[in-house]
Formats: sequence, structure tokens, C-alpha cells
Amino acid sequence: MARGVDTGPALAGGEKPTLRTVAQVTGFSVATVSRALADDPRIAVRTRATVAEAAKRLGYIPDRAARRLRTGRTQVLTLLLNTEHEFLGFTHEFLTGITETLRGTGYSITVVPEDPGDDRLVPVRTILRNNLADGLLFTRTETFDPRVRMLMEADFPFVSHGRSEFTMPHPFVDFDNEAFAREAVSRLVGKGRKRLSMILPDEKFTFSQHLRYGFTAAARAAGVDHEVLPGVTLDSDREQIARALAEALRGQDAPDGFVCVGEVTALVTIAALSDAGLVPGIDADIVAKRASPIFDNIRPRIDTVFEDVRATGRTMADMLLRRLAGEPPEKLNVLFKPGEVQGA
Repeated sequence: MARGVDTGPALAGGEKPTLRTVAQVTGFSVATVSRALADDPRIAVRTRATVAEAAKRLGYIPDRAARRLRTGRTQVLTLLLNTEHEFLGFTHEFLTGITETLRGTGYSITVVPEDPGDDRLVPVRTILRNNLADGLLFTRTETFDPRVRMLMEADFPFVSHGRSEFTMPHPFVDFDNEAFAREAVSRLVGKGRKRLSMILPDEKFTFSQHLRYGFTAAARAAGVDHEVLPGVTLDSDREQIARALAEALRGQDAPDGFVCVGEVTALVTIAALSDAGLVPGIDADIVAKRASPIFDNIRPRIDTVFEDVRATGRTMADMLLRRLAGEPPEKLNVLFKPGEVQGA
């Protein structure tokens, strides 16, 4: 074992430190250094600590290409992230949750933006063909999502945000949107609202079906009028949604209760009510799903149901690590329930 090791900077001219550099400075073999940096339990704890300290002071960064050749692993996970979302802080909260879980695991996360109109299989094919990642996370899952099918056929580790309707089980984390819709309807009916309205995601997404069923079933059971606002979806631009709401509010049977699936739709709805000369909480009521504290600072207050997007990110990353470790997909399913309704 090396004694009196000087682990201070030992390179000149900006030369990149390597495993051999760390070995020369510590006095250990390259093989020992490699295993110590991989936290191999067969290497003494004291040796691992010495090597880790030397690597840190030298500025040693593992060569991912070499590691890939040696192990077949990239130590990279990829997130396919929809660029349009109903929550204002979704990307920040979601990524924060993922990185919290991956911290200290040796894995890094890369983000590939997805536009709603893109071919969703293109990035998946690229990753599979070029071995660019060890596992995938993705959002906005469809009922028969082509990404799910391709990844299951390739036996490639992944976790989806949202469920599909394939009979073969796969890892997913989801929010109980049916329960949210039922809770929202119950809240509005409790305030005496008789004509309810809702804007849904595109029908190809699984959570659209869950929302529709919860909304219509609860409204029918309560005996109140209800409609899914036609001609727009959550992915419509804000001007289109505003025009559709304005038209609905001008009608003879204008809605007096609104179920909003996200913060963006809720803000547009508040503006539409104001433009029509109506006051939330008096002339109409809103129940919105939120992922941030934005509505704490908006007056008049509206009722909200909290979805913990950061916890979703943490859970999805944890599941992917467990899947990479060989845990079967049927044991990797989480359905978060709506939080308590926060209202005035």
C-alpha cells in the first residue's frame, strides 16, 4: 500500500488525468484504482477512500467510452420530455426529483425534448441503435404507446409517466386522474354549480380517458349538466382555448363550474371569466390540478388539488434503477392519489 501519498495536482500543461495517473500518484495498480473507483467491496475501505480523494484532487473524470467498451453500460439515462405541459413548473420539479434519486449512483440524465407533433419513435430508435443510454424515462403515455411496444420488444429498461393498455405489464408511475376528476366534480357540486365544463388532453393519451370517465361518471351521478369543451385540447395554444371559453361563456347555458387539468388552463379560465365580467367564487367556480404554489398568490383564490411532480420524478428514477438491477416490471407500478383539496 502506498504511504505518504501526495494527492495534490500532479499534471502540467492541462493534460487530462487518467486511471494510470491516479495509479502513479497513489502507488496502487491500475486494476486496483479502477475497482476502487467503482466502489468494489473487495477493495479495502481505506484504499477506496485514498483513491477517491486522489481522483478528486487530480480532477479525474471517468472515460465513459472506455467504460462502455468494458461493461456494455453507458451510465447514462435518457428522459424524453414533452415540451408542452399543463403545469408551469413541471420541467423543473420533475427533473429535480430525478436528479435527487440519481445523485451518487454514477448515472447521469440526458434530456431529449419531444414536440407533440413529432414522430415519437425517432429518438427511441436512435438510442437503441447507437446504445446511447442504459434506460429511458418518458412522459405523456398513450393508450397503445408505440414507444412502450418498441421498448418491450427490445427488452430495454424504461419507466413511463402514465399507463398504457397493453396486456403485458411494464413499469409506470401515474397520477389517479379519474379520482381527481371525481373529486373536482364533487367540490363544484357542493358549491351549488349545475353546468360543468372541462378541457381534456388529446384522446390518444391514456390519462385523457381516465379524466373523461371520472368527470362524466361523477357529473351524471350528481345529476348536473356537463360537457367536454369541443374543438380544443390541453395542447391547443392559449389563444384557441381562450376563444373557446369565451364562446362557451356567451352561450345561453354558460358553464358555472370548471374542472381544470393544469395550471395553464386554470389561468386562461380565470382570464376568460374576468373578460366576461364574471368573478370566480361568485359567478362561477374552478377546481384546478396544480404542481406549484402559484395559486397561493392569485386572488380571488380557487380550489386546487396537488400533484407532486417532484415525487413522480424521484419514483420514476428509482424504478428505472431497480429495473436495471433486474426487478420484474409487474412489481414496478405506482399510482399516486390526489392530495387534499386546498381551497378558500
